[in-house]
Amino acid sequence: MTAIDDTHDAGLRSWVPGADGHADFPVQNLPLGIFSPPGEAARAGVAIGDMILDLADAAPWLPETAARTLGGAMLNALFALPAADRVALRRRLSKLLTADTHRAALKPLLHPAADCTMHLPCAIGDYTDFYAGIHHAENVGRQFRPDQPLLPNYQWVPIGYHGRASSVRPSGVPVRRPSGQRKAPDADAPSFGPSQRLDYELELGVWIGRGNALGEPIPIGGASEHIAGFCLLNDWSARDLQAWEYQPLGPFLAKNFQTSVSPWVVTAEALAPFRVAQPPRPEGDPRPLPYLCDERDQRHGALGLELEVHLSSAAMRDAGHAPVRLSAGTATSLYWTVAQLVTHHASGGCNLQPSDLLGTGTISGPEDGSFGSLLEISRGGREPLTLPTGEARTFLADGDEVTLSARASAEGFASIGFGQCRAVVLPARA
Repeated sequence: MTAIDDTHDAGLRSWVPGADGHADFPVQNLPLGIFSPPGEAARAGVAIGDMILDLADAAPWLPETAARTLGGAMLNALFALPAADRVALRRRLSKLLTADTHRAALKPLLHPAADCTMHLPCAIGDYTDFYAGIHHAENVGRQFRPDQPLLPNYQWVPIGYHGRASSVRPSGVPVRRPSGQRKAPDADAPSFGPSQRLDYELELGVWIGRGNALGEPIPIGGASEHIAGFCLLNDWSARDLQAWEYQPLGPFLAKNFQTSVSPWVVTAEALAPFRVAQPPRPEGDPRPLPYLCDERDQRHGALGLELEVHLSSAAMRDAGHAPVRLSAGTATSLYWTVAQLVTHHASGGCNLQPSDLLGTGTISGPEDGSFGSLLEISRGGREPLTLPTGEARTFLADGDEVTLSARASAEGFASIGFGQCRAVVLPARA
């Protein structure tokens, strides 16, 4: 488990203007990503306030082992290093961005973030989406099985499926409404066409660091050593396609058309002060099997994050309306810790690789105002919500923009954020 050290000191001040007290990226955060300045090639960077420090050009000031991995346009090689090398990089960056003696040398290596293009931080080998949000599972299950919303396996095994890595895109890339087969309950046969029940899903993304060899499980006590960092993740879902196709093998076209992620990787080290205890399971729920049980993970394996979803329609933006908040909740609503997800994934011998991506599953709370999808908010489309323009929504319309955000706070520490994960819905191809 990552440790709290001097890089988390709330009293640290950076010489970069605007970094101190920044809503997302104060010097206590130092998230990693891939960016390109105007007209230039993509390269590694670290966010500091509203600026990005070019890590390739800063290599002479960085630890040699980490610096050797930062010359390309992906962070895979950095994430493959032992966690100690990421810690060394973080500590050096903290010193460089707080000590005034480095200002003259590093100031020319800063780029205004608003002028830059963000890219995927890694070449993703594999993407797996879990279903670890128990309130989401209950809310959705209740629509179909009022008397037994959770299937018998849910409280025993972390449920997941293999997603499509090739269609993961960074924040800001529009999402195209998918087409596919859908069958209305009263229809005699399915039809093919654009999804009429397009939805978002509020999730956390988990970037894998050091992998494991094929056939070699990852013990729960060491699972945190295989986690490089986190991002926001929107697993866009075509609910009508999903309802028709998912039995017996699970999601396919309903999920594979696009997944959006926030481009900055908030490292596991940055989140050390925001580790909290996993909430106790409801009375009567089974204790996880021994391979998923670790007392230290239960004491510190959850994340104290506040998550929000905002929506703006095209008409709202034209009228100058601010986005409306659809939900707010906490990451402690996850039924399984991230370490449990990693351990279960590898328990059968699957070889996780550096920069593989895991999704936690939709994070919802138990009450109205904390649901992480429109499927829950609209009660399966039966209860529309009304936007400030008077427009009604049960599912997403073309032109809608969905924005996910997250913030980590703890007493005595500087709050840090994840940046945005957003995308506008485009019409289906004719």
